[in-house]
Order: sequence, then C-alpha cells, then structure tokens
Amino acid sequence: MSELALAVYLGCAGFVISGIVGSFYQLVTGEPLRFAISVETWIKGLLSFVLCVFAGPFIIMRNAIRGRRIEQRPLGWLVASSTIAGMWSVCSGIMVVHAALTILL
Repeated sequence: MSELALAVYLGCAGFVISGIVGSFYQLVTGEPLRFAISVETWIKGLLSFVLCVFAGPFIIMRNAIRGRRIEQRPLGWLVASSTIAGMWSVCSGIMVVHAALTILL
C-alpha cells in the first residue's frame, strides 16, 4: 500500500510541476504551450523540448478536456488521455522529487 501512496504522491508532484511550467509559459508568451519543438536554433530547440517534457501532462489534459467539451469526443478518449497524462506525471514527479532530494541532501 505504501508503494501506491508513493506513486500517487509522485503523480501529483509531477502534475503540479507540469501545470506550473505550462501556466508560466502562457503567462510569459501569451499563448498556450503546444507540442511543437522549435528548430530555429539549437538552444530554442532544447528549451522547447524540455518544456514539452515537463509540461506534457498539462498539455494532454488541457486538450482532452477541450476535446470532450467542444468537439464532443467520447468518454473513452478522456479516460485514455487521463491515463497517459497520469503515467507521464509519475515519471515527471520521479525526476523532480529526485532532483529536489539531490539538491537538499
């Protein structure tokens, strides 16, 4: 049971980081973050890749909820998107918590 609680905690941490990154990007640029990697320079490409990696669950859930509301997509689409975003959040949470523990300890 403790492993499940840890996975839920890491998933929540990953989704919070995802939301913070996505919202901060929208605050700075004025447009929502999308799965698009800039190839103008290698620095922009690397930065957009890192943004997509950490904000991926937020982008998926925003698009899934929008698709369900506006485009009337089936409920299965929302469930599948939520599952993908949840697993991605756990992976992001592992990276963020590991980095935080490495810095603090």
